[in-house]
Amino acid sequence: MVGANIFHCRKQSWPPEEYVSRATLQLLDFDSAAPPEHAWRRRLNSHATILKEFSVTFMEAIKLMRLGIRMWSYVREEASQGRTAPINPFKRESCKPSATQGVPLGGMGSGSISRGFRGEFRHWQIIPSTCEASPVMANQFSIFISRDEGNKKYASVLAPGQHEGIGKSDDQGISSWGWNLSGQHSTYHALFPRAWTIYDGEPDPELKVSCRQISPFIPHNYRDSSLPTAVFVYTLVNTGKERAKVSLLFTWANSIGGISHLSGDHVNEPFMLRRRWSLWCSSTSQASHQTLVALYSDWTAKENPPVTFAIAACETQNVNVTVLPCFGLSEGSCITAKDMWGKMVQDGHFDRENFDSGPSMPSLPGDTHCAAVSASTWVEPHGKCTVAFAVAWSSPKIKFMKGKSYHRRYTKFYGTSERAALDLAHDALTNYKRWEEEIEKWQAPVLRDDRLPEWYKFTLFNELYFLVAGGTVWTDTALPAANRGSNQHESTTVVKAPEAKVDQKQGVTIEQSTVNHYDSTAGSSLKDKTTLMRYGENESMIPQRRGNKYSGHDMLGTHDDSDDVGGFLYLEGVEYIMWCTYDVHFYASYALLMLFPKIELSIQRDFAKAVLCEDRRKMKFLAEGNCGIRKVRGAIPHDLGTHDPWHEMNAYNIHDTSTWKDLNPKFVLQVYRDFAATGDLSFGAEVWPSVCAAIEYMDRFDRDNDCLIENDGFPDQTYDTWTVHGVSAYCGGLWLAALQAAAAMALQLGDRAFAERCKGKFVNAKSVFEAKLWNGSYFNYDSGSSSNSKSIQTDQLSGQWYTASSGLPNLFDDFKIESSLRKIYDFNVMKVRGGRMGAVNGMHPNGKVDETCMQSREIWTGVTYAAAATMILAGMEEEAFTTAEGIFIAGWSEEGFGYSFQTPEAWTMDGHFRSLIYMRPLSIWGMQWALSLPKAILEAPKINIMDRIHLSHSAKYFHNETSVKKIAEKVKCLGDSVFHCTC
Repeated sequence: MVGANIFHCRKQSWPPEEYVSRATLQLLDFDSAAPPEHAWRRRLNSHATILKEFSVTFMEAIKLMRLGIRMWSYVREEASQGRTAPINPFKRESCKPSATQGVPLGGMGSGSISRGFRGEFRHWQIIPSTCEASPVMANQFSIFISRDEGNKKYASVLAPGQHEGIGKSDDQGISSWGWNLSGQHSTYHALFPRAWTIYDGEPDPELKVSCRQISPFIPHNYRDSSLPTAVFVYTLVNTGKERAKVSLLFTWANSIGGISHLSGDHVNEPFMLRRRWSLWCSSTSQASHQTLVALYSDWTAKENPPVTFAIAACETQNVNVTVLPCFGLSEGSCITAKDMWGKMVQDGHFDRENFDSGPSMPSLPGDTHCAAVSASTWVEPHGKCTVAFAVAWSSPKIKFMKGKSYHRRYTKFYGTSERAALDLAHDALTNYKRWEEEIEKWQAPVLRDDRLPEWYKFTLFNELYFLVAGGTVWTDTALPAANRGSNQHESTTVVKAPEAKVDQKQGVTIEQSTVNHYDSTAGSSLKDKTTLMRYGENESMIPQRRGNKYSGHDMLGTHDDSDDVGGFLYLEGVEYIMWCTYDVHFYASYALLMLFPKIELSIQRDFAKAVLCEDRRKMKFLAEGNCGIRKVRGAIPHDLGTHDPWHEMNAYNIHDTSTWKDLNPKFVLQVYRDFAATGDLSFGAEVWPSVCAAIEYMDRFDRDNDCLIENDGFPDQTYDTWTVHGVSAYCGGLWLAALQAAAAMALQLGDRAFAERCKGKFVNAKSVFEAKLWNGSYFNYDSGSSSNSKSIQTDQLSGQWYTASSGLPNLFDDFKIESSLRKIYDFNVMKVRGGRMGAVNGMHPNGKVDETCMQSREIWTGVTYAAAATMILAGMEEEAFTTAEGIFIAGWSEEGFGYSFQTPEAWTMDGHFRSLIYMRPLSIWGMQWALSLPKAILEAPKINIMDRIHLSHSAKYFHNETSVKKIAEKVKCLGDSVFHCTC
């Protein structure tokens, strides 16, 4: 927990008064129109630098040459099949990445649209795994102001004029619009999931305008947080002495980014819906008959499901709404963009007859259909007015590349009709005030905590952008849409977990056996007692999915239907297209556990099911060029797949991840943390067989029978270019922590024999680990004899991080933990630009960066946050926030590299990035977890749980017929598997 005096007093670095005049802030101080005290800020005329992508050194290129050749061949082979390779280092975007990003639109899992801080709509991810980075410049808000009976007029797009072709008098497209905004007096303020743009006298010096962007990202609200919609609330304040007629215009192209608007057969149609609801236009609500004006566009991509958009404005007694259902961007259009703009300049509105125009003619290939909604109002001298717009999109069906289809979660509430977008827009205008109240209630405790640095408060929330813009899919609980009725042919297997029940009198857990349950004491638990699935080259790995369950039989027993929140996927990054990459989820999962715990448990159930599955289809591993099976029984998959998630796992194919040493321990640690934090006994009992299997599988990597796993001389963990020899601080520490967590979980679930077995291994492994790696001030990188074996690795206490986060006893003496963290802080953090860039992954003890490979010399944003969380848990709060502040300074501040709302996996000391919009930086929520440990963790028994496990002679770690070692050997009996077991 945070102490009362952990920080020295710092000047508030981002006060709104430095960006918006105090007088304007006072005028906007109602109805949430003023920007918050704590927010990320930019001036609209800020220079948007082009970001610099990383490059490898000459020596690194030599080492990676064979991999590069194989990768090139693989990428071309996938392209020939019409598929995108999950990792394609050769791809170059037509739109170079720049420092322009802002808060994205919408909830989770229904496709996303980002919005730059200058107002452009960009980074379209409506189709899963596809990101169109370029902005669609026809999508804009514009303003038209008339004063003094029309003698004073202003007309401008509400974005700085930086569009190619502006000023061409003969142009009929959007360059003919009034791009008059300089942005000098306009500012952007971001506190995810909301953003404010303040136009402080632009373009009319006597009109103050606030645009507030609101999306339904609401922790613990599993309904509204799935909705693909956003609201824009404009607050207008007239400081002049004469009334002003103000018209706001919202234009939208029938496009999902890229060149999709040119494909043809797009249709626009106006709607007017009269319904009754409470509309919040000021501090009080008024119930009356209101008019919602929506415009939908129907777009169908080749071989992709249709997408429908709706743009809407709210008509009230004071606000008049009109529409232009269709206009084009070329000279041949019936109504051009130039015609539309001229109409608004002249009249400030469109003709009411447009509501009766019906559907437009389908667009021809090469033409673009756009639509416009206008809201007009009079603002009296010193008066105020509010105008609300909404945008919604509906893409009900997800179709993955290899054929499986699902319905998105929001269809559970809105159905699959093309008109769902209309209802979404209507409900967004109805409910946005309630959403804001819930968002403010969630964020207030952090924002009001004076002990926390200001940069941390808004960066904590803004890093959550990834759960929307990072490519998320959230399905309903129905069977895959394309496979209804076909699941009777799927092969399934029943593997039931022990049924745990609690003796209320004694407060202990008693294991109650069921038929064919997983017996952790038996040597045949993975092969002899259970007939697990095997598949040939052309068979699906796991049966059809039904939410978090499977058709036929539930592979690991059942769980409460109230916890069935559907299937949730999120990408490792928009450049690494793999769903739920588990070694990275290890860092990011704190955000989901704190904000959407049912989703976190759902993901853990998915991986628990996968542990006991095997997929014998062959795949080629590009690093060495060898082949193996796609998914080995007992191993945690690296990811849930790319083109057929849940059914074809392990899209990652650089290394054989069944030989990675960090995945299985990470699974055990995450399961125990989630189990301890939620106190969910049914979850614990359900996944317990997989925990046992994950522990037993790892024993094959104990080469010398000392209970400690060894690495195999190649990059066999999340640092997949950084070779490890022998025992490593990273993987070995994770293994120690996993043994302790498994022992604790076994004790709580009543499996005392397994608890004793894990404790016995832990005691032996710990002594070996410390003897081989502890050098008096920190743990060496590994026990080998390479040039970097004594490197200081930032992530060396990753196992300790989870141990402390879960309420378990420390892995090592306090002195060793604090000494290691101090070494990391002094060398990896402070010796890199004075601590203003984060923590470099590897540092030699002589103070020079470890340049063994690309990853050793990189600064990983998520790992830096994780190290800071570990420091907080060790009582080193000031060092923790100094460490994490380096990521803010380099990534988010105005003096940094411009990575806001696109935090990359890594950057180098000269600011070159690798993999923008990446999952791991969500680990900043690991810091928040450390600052506010949940009650279940804080109130855990203070007695060392390992001391409650008393080793019996029969349970000690001997290599006999029923030992863990024997179980692991039996697991390796996989026929023609990559291990070629001969036992």
